[in-house]
Formats: sequence, structure tokens, C-alpha cells
Amino acid sequence: MNARKKENHNYRLGVHTSIAGGIPQSLERAAVLNCSAMQIFSHSPRQWKKTPVSAEEAAQFALLRKQYDINPVYIHASYLINLASHSDDVLAKSIDLLSYELQNADRLGVEYVVLHTGSAQGADGKTARKRAARSILEAVTEGYNASILLENAAGSRGSLTSTVVSLSELLNGCDGQGVSGVCIDTCHAYSAGYDFTTKDGAKNFIDEIEQHIGLDKLKLIHLNDSKKPPGSGVDRHEHIGKGFIGTTGFKNLLSDRRISSVPIILETPKKTEYDDMKNLESVRKILASCGGAKGTRAKKI
Repeated sequence: MNARKKENHNYRLGVHTSIAGGIPQSLERAAVLNCSAMQIFSHSPRQWKKTPVSAEEAAQFALLRKQYDINPVYIHASYLINLASHSDDVLAKSIDLLSYELQNADRLGVEYVVLHTGSAQGADGKTARKRAARSILEAVTEGYNASILLENAAGSRGSLTSTVVSLSELLNGCDGQGVSGVCIDTCHAYSAGYDFTTKDGAKNFIDEIEQHIGLDKLKLIHLNDSKKPPGSGVDRHEHIGKGFIGTTGFKNLLSDRRISSVPIILETPKKTEYDDMKNLESVRKILASCGGAKGTRAKKI
């Protein structure tokens, strides 16, 4: 496969790609889609079982990543991790699994591990965030090259980080130890009540991130449309432009030059092999309309 042409805009753009057939295959899939960034799982996200990354896989991954110039790469941590759990067993396993995710990231030379922060499970938010911060600090005690990005939540019952302020509180609780910033998921934010289908709504959302977190700590945007209306508290991703956020909402958000250099990863639905291609094309068109891209096409699958 020939190396992909670079995207002609400020954004690094990609999708969450499958590791079926081996972790290096995820880079091949990303290159076919003309991605300049990507996200993967390092193992099955719904099992506690650990699958070590072999030296051969790591070497092949590094070689292909350099060849295709895919940067940065993110590992999405397991969905099972709950660092605010009241169960000693779940908490211990969560801390151990987060450490394992960071170990895999270091073996692969991946910069970031994206973390769903967990559920308060009946405790008040501040208490749960303190518990989560302590758990994160315990997970990173050995020291890793990769760092954690805390992801905002959709606002379902018990969510630790559904608001920018609560996300900032957990980030500050970690005091920079092993955590370098945040990942903002547009579907989650919208479902939590941040409506950027208006220009003022988009501006106010980014203003809030700038004020409470700092745009230098915004390391990734998960760009997903929403199947549910604003404030629903329901995390249901939709194809770009086909949900309640719509093309206008994304234009409002992505036209803000303050976030023009933040990498974008899509986690949109995948029912056919062409879905990623179509969603990436939709984003490229939106970026082009914002003056930040020339709408380069993905290679055919």
C-alpha cells in the first residue's frame, strides 16, 4: 500500500479502527481511509482479560505508523474500568487494567489513553471524583510515557464528568500526575445539555472549556452526532450530519479557530464497510466550508 497523502488542513483527522487480525492491521485500515490520526483498543474493551502486546506487533506497528504518518494515536481504555466504584474488587481490577492500558501504550509508542471516568454509583459527585482521582494516581505510580485523557460523559445518572466544571475538578484532582488533558466527545456534551446548534451555544461551550480547563489541555475531540436531543443524558452516537447536532452544529463548533489544531477522531456507527468513509467525507466537507480544509477524499476500500 502506498503512503497516504497528508491532509491539507490544520486538523489531524481519523477514526477508531479495528485491531482484528492484529494491532498493526489497525494502521492499514486507517491508511486506506486517508486518516492522519487514529484511535484503537489495545485489547477487548469488554473483558478483564489481558492480552500482552508482543515485541513483533510493537515493531510492525511503529514501522507502519511512520510509513503512513499517522499521528497522534490514541488507545481507548476498557469500558469496564470504573475508578469511582464502591466495590473493592472492581476498583482494584480497574486500577490494574488502567495501568495495563498505559503499559500497552508505551509498548506501542502511543501517546494517549482515553479514559471514561466511571460512575458515582449513589455517591455525591465530589466524593466520587476524589475517589477516581486517587485511583488514577494509584494506577500511574510506576510512571509511563503515555498519559491519560479524561473524557466527558453524556450526563446519565451517576456520571462523574458530564459538565466542563466537573471534568476540570477531576483533572485538577490528579494534579498533572499521569493525566495531561481531556477528550471532549460532541455527542456526550450535547446529550449533557451543551447545545452548539447555535453559534452562541458553540462559542459559550468553547469559552467554558477555555476558562475551566484551558484549551492547551484539550488534546482530542471525539466528533459524533447524537441520536438524542440536547440534555437527554443518553449516549447514542449517530452519523455526522444525520443526528440532532447536524451539519450546522458541527460547523459552528469547528469554525472556531481556537480549536483548529485539536485532532479529531470519529466514533460513528459502523454497519457497513463504507460508513467510516462516508462520515470522514462529511467531516472533510464541513472543514472545507469552515475554511480549514480542502476536502481531500479517502481512498476507495
